[in-house]
Amino acid sequence: MNIVKIRNKSVGPGQPTYIVAEIGINHNGYLRIAKDLIDVAVKAGADAVKFQTRNVDVVFTEEELTRLRPVPKNILENAITRGVLPDEAIERLQSSDFRQSTNGDLKRLLEFSDEEYAEISRYCEWKGIDWFTSCWDADSIDRMEKFNPPCHKIASACNEDDELMLRARATEKPIILSTGMTDLEGVKTAIEIIGKENLVILHCTSVYPKGAESNLDILKLINLRGMDTLSEEFGVPVGFSSHDSGIQPTYASVVRGAVMVEKHITLERGMWGSDQGSSVESSSFIHLCGMIRQIPSVLGDGEIVVYPAEEEVSNKLRRVRRKK
Repeated sequence: MNIVKIRNKSVGPGQPTYIVAEIGINHNGYLRIAKDLIDVAVKAGADAVKFQTRNVDVVFTEEELTRLRPVPKNILENAITRGVLPDEAIERLQSSDFRQSTNGDLKRLLEFSDEEYAEISRYCEWKGIDWFTSCWDADSIDRMEKFNPPCHKIASACNEDDELMLRARATEKPIILSTGMTDLEGVKTAIEIIGKENLVILHCTSVYPKGAESNLDILKLINLRGMDTLSEEFGVPVGFSSHDSGIQPTYASVVRGAVMVEKHITLERGMWGSDQGSSVESSSFIHLCGMIRQIPSVLGDGEIVVYPAEEEVSNKLRRVRRKK
């Protein structure tokens, strides 16, 4: 099986697990929160952080964008300060005392500007961690290429977008393909478009828990053996993208051979936002990364031998038995 190079890291069987801290949209439009989450990823020893990038007017219908959706006033005010909302939206929000917010307002405020991404790029370089995004439309691939990402991620929701996948492949950079909401035939179709070269597949179940009880139902759907199916079918490195709110499935995926894992992180699961509840907080993520890094030592080489430390225990036990 081929090894995929992401910047200076090798991804594949026998290589250290490539850990992606999925910041996604959990920054709520605040560059400060994004930087705090980058700090968490660095402290945990992750290899990269990932965001999401969309051309809102291309990805969403007008009906979806105009749908009313409550958004906290402070988040909307921050978006106005950042200059990411159109004049019409600002006038509507201010005249209604921020009670007439729409889904379009939310989608736009969750997008960072080129200037903000440039600051993220500088911050990640300073902190010594890679970053990239899941682009949800073809033009966003071109936009992100200005920042020279080490790879491109095809989100589960976009793995039927031929134009997007072809644009990503045209960059000649590694591609990470998520398989949520997609059966095996759908994965085959996507790979027919992007090919197997420099490809990592992430097994994924795109169902998000909405509470502690529903997380138990999510666990039943994770199906880590799906990684085996993908590996056998396509012969490329396979990893796991987690949407559950715990750490056990991600840890188990690495024990089963995941070469890459992607985990949503948040500063606080109680924060406002649609993905916060399916994320883990800093302490859990740091703990998870530490456990993953210890797995190679725990697995060992498989030889059945008596270790020197066991000899010491054995000799002590022999002496005890002789005294008796």
